Amino acid sequence: MTTVTTRTVEYPADNLTMIGHLALPAGTGRRPAVLIGPEGVGLSDVERHRAEALAGLGYVALAFDLHGGRYLEDPEDMLARCMPLLADPGRMRGIGHAALDVLRAEPRADPGRTAAIGYGTGGAVALELGRDGADLRAIGTVNALTTGRPGEAARIRCPVWAGVGSEDPIMPPAQRDAFTAEMEAAGVDWRLVVYGGALHAFHHPTVGHTVRPGVGHHPRHAQRAWRDVVALLAECLPVAD
Repeated sequence: MTTVTTRTVEYPADNLTMIGHLALPAGTGRRPAVLIGPEGVGLSDVERHRAEALAGLGYVALAFDLHGGRYLEDPEDMLARCMPLLADPGRMRGIGHAALDVLRAEPRADPGRTAAIGYGTGGAVALELGRDGADLRAIGTVNALTTGRPGEAARIRCPVWAGVGSEDPIMPPAQRDAFTAEMEAAGVDWRLVVYGGALHAFHHPTVGHTVRPGVGHHPRHAQRAWRDVVALLAECLPVAD
């Protein structure tokens, strides 16, 4: 059985002390590395477990923080923090680059072979890294069909995979169309998977606190989306490259 080791990492970003979760695979050699961004509520055990699952597959994985160690259970608190952030590409890129620097500085990580995946706000951060020209092998997002500033998608240097629920009121058909039009106009190698009957954050297990309308877990599609993300990494960032 593969042995995974983990540790907490602290680093500055967005005028906060971020607290990420680093997961390392067995062995001593360098491995490809994956950045994992959380939903708008912030880093939780869901993303920590995903980092550990990827480490079990042979990746160095860092689940990054959005809110300086806070988990924003109250939807109003979450919106007050995330809406200004989503409207400011520079701030998102700062958060993403700070985490990416930590990941690439890890001795077990191959800094030339990295990918970024993310969910919701964390997925928007991953996309902004691409629009900022970050050297990534793949970008994967769920619930994050955000569009960027005109022309900047042309700086994306890797395939982009995106997943969204068909019944997601936060990412409706018009948002899907705008996102795919941006990717197509920029000549990006993109894919979009629409999961039938799924709401926003369908990938995230049910939580015990209040959530926004239109949010709900879909167990079957959650498993499919995870398999799709793993397949993206296997294609673009194989462990035995």
